[in-house]
Amino acid sequence: MTSSTGSLSRPRLGWLAAGAFAGLALAVAFGPALVPPAARAVDPATAPEHTISVSGLGRVTVVPDVADVSVGVSLTRTTVNDAQAAAATAMTAVIAALHKAGVADKDIQTTSLTLQPVYDYPANGSAPKLTGYQIANTVQATVRELGTISDVIDGALAAGATTLNGITFRVDDPSAAEAQARVAAMQDARSKADQLAKAAGVSITGVASITEQSENVPVPVPYFAAAGGADKAASTPVQAGTNEVDVSVSVVYLIP
Repeated sequence: MTSSTGSLSRPRLGWLAAGAFAGLALAVAFGPALVPPAARAVDPATAPEHTISVSGLGRVTVVPDVADVSVGVSLTRTTVNDAQAAAATAMTAVIAALHKAGVADKDIQTTSLTLQPVYDYPANGSAPKLTGYQIANTVQATVRELGTISDVIDGALAAGATTLNGITFRVDDPSAAEAQARVAAMQDARSKADQLAKAAGVSITGVASITEQSENVPVPVPYFAAAGGADKAASTPVQAGTNEVDVSVSVVYLIP
C-alpha cells in the first residue's frame, strides 16, 4: 500500500508544478493590463491660463496740415487725335496754374487718364451712332500751405479744369498723434480689465497679448465745378476743420 501511494503522488506533483508555471507565465504576460493605471500628476507648466480679454479705444483730434485736391479735364471731340490734343493743352494749363499757386511738381500726380467713345442712341431704336470721343485726365495736387488752397482751386478752374472731384484734409505725419492715441487706448483697456477683475474677485498679474489697429481718418470735402471755369470775382471758401486719429487695441490680461 505504501509503495502504491508513493508512485501515484509523483505524477500528480508534476502536473501541479506544470500548472503553477503556466499560471506564472500568464501573470507575467498579462499583468500590466490587469493592473489599474496610476493617477498622473498635472504639470503646472501645461495648465491652462486664466485670462480677461478686453478692447480699448484711444482718439486724438488733430488739425490737418495738408490737403489733397483732385482736379481734371474732361472734354469730347469728334476724333481721337482732336480729343487728345485738346485735353493735353488744357491739362498743361491746369498744371501750370497749380505751380503758380505754389504746388511743387513732386506733389502733382496723375491719378486717372481715360478715353472712351461717345454714341448717340436714336429714339426709334436703330443702331447707335458714333459721334466722338471723350477724354478725361485727372491729377491730384497735395497742398502743403493750407492758406493757399483757395488760390489752388480757383487757379486750376480758371486755367481750364472742368472737374473738381473733392478735397481731402489730413495730417502729413500722424505718428505723434498715434502715440498719444495708443497710450489712451491702453489706459481704456486696463480700466475695463480692472473693473472686470474686481467684479470677479481676482487681480491682474500680467499681459498675455496685445493687438493694435490704427486709423487716421481724413475729412473729404466734396466739390463739383461746372464747365467754364470759376467766377473771378469770388474766391472759393474752404475750411480745413479737424481730423481724428484712432487707435484700438485688443488686450488679453492674465489672472490667477
